[in-house]
Amino acid sequence: MPKIWQPNEAKKFARQVQLGKSYYIVHTMATNLAPYEDPYLYSEVKFTRRLPLTGNIATDGGTSAIRMCQVYGPVYEERPAGLRKLAGPAPQVAGPLGADYEGVLDEPELRGLEKQAAQTSDPRKRRPLGGWRV
Repeated sequence: MPKIWQPNEAKKFARQVQLGKSYYIVHTMATNLAPYEDPYLYSEVKFTRRLPLTGNIATDGGTSAIRMCQVYGPVYEERPAGLRKLAGPAPQVAGPLGADYEGVLDEPELRGLEKQAAQTSDPRKRRPLGGWRV
């Protein structure tokens, strides 16, 4: 069974962490500000060195294992199932084509998509700014 370290187990985590191994942190997203974003995303952390003064294990950025667990915990030993990586591409929620369309993005395809976008977004046919407030 994979290990999970809670923020109150930060010193225990710092003793058990291994250099070069990946650990995972789950981030909660504000879906009221980003409605199309997943509510939970994970990020991968690798501890690659020791801090010069204290000798604590730390990331390349200098964040120690204790601080990482206290601030961003819980820390997971294995990748959380069913979650998307924080640095990964976001899902596409809208586009000029239907969900059933698949195509190769070569030059003619891109020209056709640009033409379609130009025809649907005619500035002269747009409603004036504040026009809905009549």
